[in-house]
Amino acid sequence: MPGTDIYQRISAACAIPKGQVESVVALLDEGGTVPFIARYRKERTGGLDEVAIQNVRDALESGRELDKRREAILGSLTERGLLTDALGQAVRKSATLAELEDIYLPYRPKKRTRATMAKERGLEPLAQAILAGKVVPEAAASGFVNPELDVPDVQSALAGAQDIIAEIMSEDRRCREGMRRLFAAGGVIASTVRKGKDEAGEKYRDYFDWRETARTAAGHRILAMLRGEREKILSLSLRPDQDKALTGLANLFPFPKGPCHAVVQEAVADGYSRLLAPSLETELWGELRAKADSEAIGVFAANLRELLLAPPLGPRRILALDPGLRTGAKLVCLDEQGNLLHWQTIFPVGGKGQAEEAGRVITALVKSHRVQAIAVGNGTGGRETETFVRGLGLPAEVDVILVNEAGASVYSASEIARREFPDLDLTYRGAVSIGRRLMDPLAELVKIDPKSIGVGQYQHDVDQTALKKSLGDVVVSCVNQVGVDVNTASPELLAHVSGLGPVLATNIVEHRREHGPFTDRKGILKVKRLGPKAFEQCAGFLRIVGGKNPLDGSAIHPERYTLVGRMAKDAGCSVEDLLRDESARKGIELGRYVDGEVGLPTLRDIMAELEKPGRDPRPAFQVFRFADVHDISDLHPGMTVPGIVTNVTRFGAFVDVGVHQDGLVHISNLADRYVSDPGEVVRAGQQVRVTVLEVEAKRRRIGLSMRTGQ
Repeated sequence: MPGTDIYQRISAACAIPKGQVESVVALLDEGGTVPFIARYRKERTGGLDEVAIQNVRDALESGRELDKRREAILGSLTERGLLTDALGQAVRKSATLAELEDIYLPYRPKKRTRATMAKERGLEPLAQAILAGKVVPEAAASGFVNPELDVPDVQSALAGAQDIIAEIMSEDRRCREGMRRLFAAGGVIASTVRKGKDEAGEKYRDYFDWRETARTAAGHRILAMLRGEREKILSLSLRPDQDKALTGLANLFPFPKGPCHAVVQEAVADGYSRLLAPSLETELWGELRAKADSEAIGVFAANLRELLLAPPLGPRRILALDPGLRTGAKLVCLDEQGNLLHWQTIFPVGGKGQAEEAGRVITALVKSHRVQAIAVGNGTGGRETETFVRGLGLPAEVDVILVNEAGASVYSASEIARREFPDLDLTYRGAVSIGRRLMDPLAELVKIDPKSIGVGQYQHDVDQTALKKSLGDVVVSCVNQVGVDVNTASPELLAHVSGLGPVLATNIVEHRREHGPFTDRKGILKVKRLGPKAFEQCAGFLRIVGGKNPLDGSAIHPERYTLVGRMAKDAGCSVEDLLRDESARKGIELGRYVDGEVGLPTLRDIMAELEKPGRDPRPAFQVFRFADVHDISDLHPGMTVPGIVTNVTRFGAFVDVGVHQDGLVHISNLADRYVSDPGEVVRAGQQVRVTVLEVEAKRRRIGLSMRTGQ
């Protein structure tokens, strides 16, 4: 267990009382998952939500990494005989990695530097004498002239001493802390275009001659400039005012008086420009990059959550079309469980004869397979195919729905798709994914790498490890929020259930195949390698519909079944009656069931589940239809059209209006009021009405507004 200091650090970092932090850390160390702790251990955490628990978990990981580094430094100092009581105390008290590394920097084993080479030439005593200010520099330096040690004259001796002083200053803790504050508060980013790169770097034109303070720079601009530098289009620098820096160092570093002052001043200026400033510039760029990454990842995660929790159409018989122009549209028919019934290629937007034949095929399949909805992928040819299908005169109850197909092609070529459909051409697998995505977006999207869904801002530029972790958290959160039918779920969906993972998920599916469907939650314990701890973590999120125990279809954890039984007994009815009869539930006094383990938060959750067992938190499905526009040339300023938000960024939202090119609603046009965060107004997948402000057909740019006055 960590020491109490780490709890205090986490408490301060997360703005959560220390006692709650201790409880969360204990639960995490016991093997608890974030969804389980948030849902079923509210009394122990004080009701912290998933985000707060994730923050504690991440701060705990960072804190333990800091402690690990601290121990490594103490070990290194001890081993080399450098550890003193004062140094050890400073190392142990350091609260951040930057502070810890500053303390260790003067003692860190170094590669050969100008200062170390000067020391090898015997010039360290001269440097110390100059810093003490008790000598005349030139006179003192003459005593260190030694051609055999490559110190041929007084100037060489003084230059070597200055190199040593420069390094001493650059490693001085007070100097580093003071300059770090100056860089953070007054650092200015300067971006210029590299010579001869004007044409190649056209998309970075905004940054060809750009200056702004680092502390106010928006994350998306930081990432754009860093990408431009990486592509060798832009040159970047990040420095505070040079005079302010040198004035600050004069107050931080012990300058001697008298004739030594000028020598030290020159050494400090050199040390700042050559050593300290580049070091702090790299450090600050790292901090800005990390902050921008965090912001972009947060936007990506929020967009992903909305797509995963998009309304499901539910179990329906689906005809799905993956449109194509030259190679035709891939058509599949699926039953209510998403099983493949039929597949073939048609040409709905080909020549007249091909289109007529395609119409006959669709009409016949709708009838023979009792199709209830038609899913059309929104890629190339999607709008044309949708229009064609709508014109076939199909029964009114058969909805025609345009489906976001981002990532379907990635799924079709994946190992998961090959495992599901080993003998099916990958082009048809994409159509299957489109159809299933309409039925249940969450169940289908978990099979695809979230990065392939295309809702991220600078997703390839950000820290990929942090991105993967954050998106993984979102997928796990969404899957457990909705709950999973253990008898129908794919191994990919089950793998994201609290406490499971790929191996146990596969074992559940194999057990299901060998022994038939689970009839109660207790049966899950019979799955190979699924022990009591995994059962504790997963049971509440796995549903058994129509099983022996009606509570198995709810989010009530099996550990509380006895409590529900007591409630039913006290109410003079059965558990089934509690689920069916509102009047039976109304008579329950929750206070009677509070004890050392169960408090009102858990009891209220139980009552909510008794009222609507296994309720799906996702909103009801609504059929959407684009306006009669198909190409960017069909748009003109002043038009008001329906659209679907495809991506939310820090500077606005992109909206699909059905012309194969998303338009941008800038943050200033999202509402009639001031908006600081677009996520407060719109979300990915939301249906909106927008007004066209401007259309640049050549640049494929569409400006949109959601303000009522336009």
